[in-house]
Amino acid sequence: MLKKIILGTTMLMSYGLTFAQTDSSKTAAAPATPPATTFSGSVDAYYRANFNAPGGKTNSLTSFTNSNSSFELGMISLRADHSFGKVGVTADLGFGRRASEYSYNDTASHSLLTLAAVKQLYVTYSPSDKVKFTFGKWGTHVGYEVLDAYSNRNYSMDYMFSYGPFFHTGLKADITLNSTTAFMVGLANPTDFSTTTSGTKVFLAQFSTGSASGKFKAFLNYQGYGGVSTPTMLNANTGYMLYKSLSQFDLVINGTLSSQVGIGFNGTVQSINDGASKSWWGSAVYLNYDPISTFGLTLRGEYFSDKDGLKLFPVDGVVGSNVVDLTLSGNVKIGALTLIPELRLDNGSENLFLASDGTATKSTFSALLAAVYKF
Repeated sequence: MLKKIILGTTMLMSYGLTFAQTDSSKTAAAPATPPATTFSGSVDAYYRANFNAPGGKTNSLTSFTNSNSSFELGMISLRADHSFGKVGVTADLGFGRRASEYSYNDTASHSLLTLAAVKQLYVTYSPSDKVKFTFGKWGTHVGYEVLDAYSNRNYSMDYMFSYGPFFHTGLKADITLNSTTAFMVGLANPTDFSTTTSGTKVFLAQFSTGSASGKFKAFLNYQGYGGVSTPTMLNANTGYMLYKSLSQFDLVINGTLSSQVGIGFNGTVQSINDGASKSWWGSAVYLNYDPISTFGLTLRGEYFSDKDGLKLFPVDGVVGSNVVDLTLSGNVKIGALTLIPELRLDNGSENLFLASDGTATKSTFSALLAAVYKF
């Protein structure tokens, strides 16, 4: 009898263990499969002609289009994005004129040429759906225009973009307050430096809000630093100065008036102290008209003031000037390809340009045709 009891108990335990193992294998979650990495990119090229520049001169004072009577390569951009759970990573590489001018503090050093090709490289961590941390290098939040040509309706850049910040390398936190309002705070290297030995760090901030419909959006942006005892040249090749203090306030507004008409505004002021208080400021309005889905027009009107001679340098040596930029650009869309014919007039209060006979002049007029492909 005892043998039967032991045998029965053993069989029952064996059956229970088998059932438990089978049940566990049925309920255990299968290992999660990471989402696929997404790849995207763009290419752009252009031809620019200035109608009153003397031979060998370009009459261009803004970024990325400093050429004349020449077919030019803009940039090829290759981007990879991957995320898994709360963590994500972005690698965004660029090669060409735009990428080189964008990372100008890196291209000035031969040892950093590969680093200059890195437009953006950052890791993100989102502990909740309302908070995201970003660590690495990313395009600036300041201003209306951006590096990638496909994201701008004008191909040539305005003065505020050209003389403002391009990118930041550091750590930032984006915090969502509700469906329309958020803010960002961050700390970064001196502006436009991927690497530096300077202990000075730049404080970054942004407050954004908009209408529930999404037809109105506003962004108040800031960058600044202080506490530097003596102005320092951080890069002799580019002339980049670390001042005693710097602060920049910037406002961007976007409005959709109808399915065909939109308006944008950007106003910015940057103040520095190099032993004396100095500043430059600018303001621009963008009027967009899209009569059909395959064609649009954008008129940009910009006023840029540099009374202290920080950014504009008239050819006759006068210190303190301003300039007006009027740019009319078409956007002809053929699938993923956008053709941008453009006319631009720059008019300064002083002689910022050269006439065809080599004499100083206040105005210059140019035209360009750009091709931009996004994939």
